Amino acid sequence: MKLFSTIVLSSCLATQAFGVSPVASKSKGLTKPALVQRRSPLRQKNAADLSPLFRDPTITRGGAIPGLQSYSEALDKNPITMKALTSLVGWFLGDLLAQLFIAGGPVDYKRLATLSFFGFIYHGPSGHYFYNWLDSKIPGTDAAPVFTKVAIDQLFWCPIFMSVFFTYLGVVNGDSLATIGNKIKNDLLTACQGSWKVWPIVHLINFRFVSNKWRIPYINAVQIAFNMFLSLLGSKSA
Repeated sequence: MKLFSTIVLSSCLATQAFGVSPVASKSKGLTKPALVQRRSPLRQKNAADLSPLFRDPTITRGGAIPGLQSYSEALDKNPITMKALTSLVGWFLGDLLAQLFIAGGPVDYKRLATLSFFGFIYHGPSGHYFYNWLDSKIPGTDAAPVFTKVAIDQLFWCPIFMSVFFTYLGVVNGDSLATIGNKIKNDLLTACQGSWKVWPIVHLINFRFVSNKWRIPYINAVQIAFNMFLSLLGSKSA
């Protein structure tokens, strides 16, 4: 329950961080009393349709975050590399926090490097291609496409991702194919069930409000908490 609460809170914070930047006022001074100023467009109905800030991926989001504009430009120029590096940081933090605050330390640096490298070589790049493909095949942010994307992500992509995760750990540890197969057989359902408890609501927000450019950064901001669960599950003996 604590993990679920942490992930939901992370989701809200990430959405805010990669969401709409505050709109700076262009007026030089108050020309009318404050109580009779024109009503803010964000308070009108269908505000998301009136303002391009809500869905325009070219506008830098979260202007109060230092360095976000440079990061946004780097995402445009080198999307795969930047998403790979973003996932490296996300997996690094997730496992480090799991080792320090759940397992109680000391830090296993080999495990930390192994999981961080997985984020770099697989999570970031594969997520880039998968979400690009998903958005191209199922465009739109209405209820039907959003729920369809969530279903595909959790029922098809999730088992594939978890199987690759366990296989990668097995190969790095020098396990036999039989041992890797047993690990997948024993823990795949547990991993998927853990995902199904938290990620559907996260991805409802993701596919409804987050532009394609920011999907991997958003997911990594949320996934730091979930990676704590995965790092512990992945370190279990088969």
